Amino acid sequence: MNSRIQTTVKKTDALRIKSLGKSYADLDALEPLDLTVAHGESIALVGHNGSGKSTLLRLLAGLLEASSGTARIMGHPIGTVGARAALSFIPDDPVLYDDLSVREHVEYISRLHGGPGCDAVAEALIEQLGLGHRADDLPTRFSRGLRQRTSVLVAFSRSFDVLLVDEPFVGLDAAGKATVLELFKSANERGAAVVVATHEEQYVARVSRCVALRDGVLVHDGPATPDDVVRLVS
Repeated sequence: MNSRIQTTVKKTDALRIKSLGKSYADLDALEPLDLTVAHGESIALVGHNGSGKSTLLRLLAGLLEASSGTARIMGHPIGTVGARAALSFIPDDPVLYDDLSVREHVEYISRLHGGPGCDAVAEALIEQLGLGHRADDLPTRFSRGLRQRTSVLVAFSRSFDVLLVDEPFVGLDAAGKATVLELFKSANERGAAVVVATHEEQYVARVSRCVALRDGVLVHDGPATPDDVVRLVS
């Protein structure tokens, strides 16, 4: 639905990780790993709580500093202006402005990234996510599910080549999950790489590649059924 999802000419892998790791004084949160994600590829990132999923996504989003290795997004080192411009990140806990309405979030984020603001395409996306009746309200007053929908809306209010998502289905009803799944599919079809940390069976069943972490170690990279995921995260 969103025609601004991806516009960059595809000259390189969307995401390339080499020996990327994160350690703290008393903990190896993520053992060095290698991973390559192609344009238009959709990946389910799975693992139990504390397995390293959020650490990996936050490293790639430039929110954490790596202890080892490198990663590039559209050829740009993570954390650089080029990498940040190429990716959109949906964290596990929605990060929204207290003093901006839903519509103002869209206007601000779109224009911040060189977009047209809250135009007809954005208004259609607001309606698609079931937020039309709350578009002028502050998300601080929203339920967890509505805040999650707003977080997804904000991520899709700008162009991107790589979408990183951490547990996007929390708090969503069946209709909300279906809408978000369709948005991810649309992003893939437009050439964006989508990496989603989730155990949601509907998403896992749709993707051809599953990356599993256990205690910070990459233990699986390839096809997986929902039943395989249960085994991988146990």
